[in-house]
Amino acid sequence: MTAQTSPSQIDTIRAQFPILSRRTYMNSCSLGALSLRSEMYLDEFREQWHDMGASAWYRHWIGRVEELRGRVAAFWGSTPEEVALLPSTSAALAMVTESIPVGKRNRVVCSELDFPTLAYQWAVKPEIELVILRSEDGVSIDPRQFAEAVDERTLFLATSHVFFTTGFEQDIAALGRIAKAAGAYSLIDGYQGVGQVRLSLSETGVDFYTGGPLKWLCGGPGLAYLYVRAQLVQTLEPRITSWFATSRQFDFDLENFEYRPDARRFELGTPALPTIHTALGGQELVDEIGIDAIVARNHTLTEHLIEGARSAGFEMALAEPGRRTSIVMIRHADPAGAVRHLAEQGVIVDYRPGFIRISPHFYNTEEEVDRCLHALAAYSA
Repeated sequence: MTAQTSPSQIDTIRAQFPILSRRTYMNSCSLGALSLRSEMYLDEFREQWHDMGASAWYRHWIGRVEELRGRVAAFWGSTPEEVALLPSTSAALAMVTESIPVGKRNRVVCSELDFPTLAYQWAVKPEIELVILRSEDGVSIDPRQFAEAVDERTLFLATSHVFFTTGFEQDIAALGRIAKAAGAYSLIDGYQGVGQVRLSLSETGVDFYTGGPLKWLCGGPGLAYLYVRAQLVQTLEPRITSWFATSRQFDFDLENFEYRPDARRFELGTPALPTIHTALGGQELVDEIGIDAIVARNHTLTEHLIEGARSAGFEMALAEPGRRTSIVMIRHADPAGAVRHLAEQGVIVDYRPGFIRISPHFYNTEEEVDRCLHALAAYSA
């Protein structure tokens, strides 16, 4: 698959996603489309549950968990030992915040464009001074703002890889260097980016990174991935834990807890096995298509969307071309009403205050983009 993929190749890919035969679906930033591959794995899980009950856990499901862990590690450029599987980004962030004690360093630097869950982790901690950087253009944060705010008092530089509000992709390697120079930790919320941007975590230098299958990886809700840089793993002891985090899990020994030697020490109980299976199906498809091809195809669709929106007279909050992703924010006086109107026309998008959010993915077509814009223009008129 490339930006100029043939119609037959696109049709083959689209056939994997039943929703596309029913709706014009361009809301992958909220929830990726469910694939037949994911359904196949989910059916397998259900049948094993019917056939074997709990014994399927040992004979099959543990293996699926580790298969997904390995695929995620390979996809985002880490080792499996640096990956923890958790029920949500909120849980992953909580595990990080509860692993690092607050001392003389008690400042956390975020931005106003970050998803609220990120800042909320520290907003409820009175011992933390939360610093929120303001966007100068309403779209991005200049790395120099982080460099000026992060100092010897800073515990975390915590921000997003891709802003949910604007689709702006931050240079996380630069942010990692800023945090390291000040002796602070870098924590990147990548849930809006994983699956739509290129990523090699081992090369970025960041300490922590969160992602998951809900959106661009087409794997569904109930699961998140946490990366912890290898050099940090054994230095951290989470104050929230579970029996999955101990090295002798099946000893059931209440008096002799030992953390696992790898990132599994950050895990919390039995994972959501249905989502493990749907996430595995989505990850397989993404791996087969390849992130380079996905980025190229998404770029073509996004630029087509932007050009069409401009031609229709819509205003947008746009990142500069080199920092754009497939999250396009169109200004609108009635975003909720417009989204309802589009849904009535079979077009599924989303909105945020003051904006309609359209997020095409590799399985969409230029014709679907045009259909969406035509329906939106009809409502706006």
